[in-house]
Amino acid sequence: MILFSPFFKNHSRFKIFISLFRVSPVIVLILWKLEGEWVEYPDEKMDIPGSILYCLSITSLMYGFSSLPDSRGWYLIAAGVVIFSGFVVWENYRENPLVDINFMLSNRAFLFSNLAAMINYSATFGVGFLLSLYLQYIKALPPDKAGMVMITQPIVMAVCSPVAGHISDKIEPRIVASLGMGFTALGLFLFTFLGQGTSFSFIFFTLIMLGLGFGLFSSPNTNAIMGAVEKKYYGMASSMVGTMRSLGQMFSMGIAGLIFALYLGKIQITPAVYSVFLKGVRGCFIVFTVLCILGIFASLSRGSMRGKPAG
Repeated sequence: MILFSPFFKNHSRFKIFISLFRVSPVIVLILWKLEGEWVEYPDEKMDIPGSILYCLSITSLMYGFSSLPDSRGWYLIAAGVVIFSGFVVWENYRENPLVDINFMLSNRAFLFSNLAAMINYSATFGVGFLLSLYLQYIKALPPDKAGMVMITQPIVMAVCSPVAGHISDKIEPRIVASLGMGFTALGLFLFTFLGQGTSFSFIFFTLIMLGLGFGLFSSPNTNAIMGAVEKKYYGMASSMVGTMRSLGQMFSMGIAGLIFALYLGKIQITPAVYSVFLKGVRGCFIVFTVLCILGIFASLSRGSMRGKPAG
């Protein structure tokens, strides 16, 4: 340790070292076990202008939502919408588009599965943020105890998700995913009743409901997205799953930030404003519940996928 002490004095270098230490086994496993990728269309060219427009639009939207309710956030969101509109127009005229807009619009299962994913993440990602504040401010739990309470949801989700994915191989994915969205909507609705006297048993039960709902939704919905396309579209489909996740998470935090700004402004959360803080939390969960109910309809609207060729 004496030999390496000058290196570890620089905290950023230490973090880089730890990151490399964690990543190196993954790299070894990839080189050792992962088979080479297939390329069905080697003559297709990379849509560089489309990629730039897409990155600019998404970056502008994400930074804009994170800046709400400041006026800068609204300007960035407007710029992101304009740039994304230009991206859509550009993609329609490309021979080898980055995102095949016509394909997405013509593939009902793919379109509505992605829409359901974005709505689900928009309705659920902010739960951790809201509940952590509630447990620490209203229930006076230290951060580690609050984390122990909140870990209930991901544990249930981790148990249910593989089972739900297996079930969706035999049953219509839209049925399983829509059922999961229904459980999620119920859990979000129950959280609209949070108050200072809410029992921990109620919180645990609701977290279990949310974990069950997301576990039933996530794997079947991803199964539906990948099963709705031909092999040549796997890359695009996989990237859309990640994009819908990121956009949904961004919208979720943007909604929470905007509602808190409307209720609390920029004041610090103190015992004097706990009642207003609770109104803001309940307002967020009301919006999330409505979003999730809309997500149920989006999930059901994808149509039957059994007996249909992908794409």
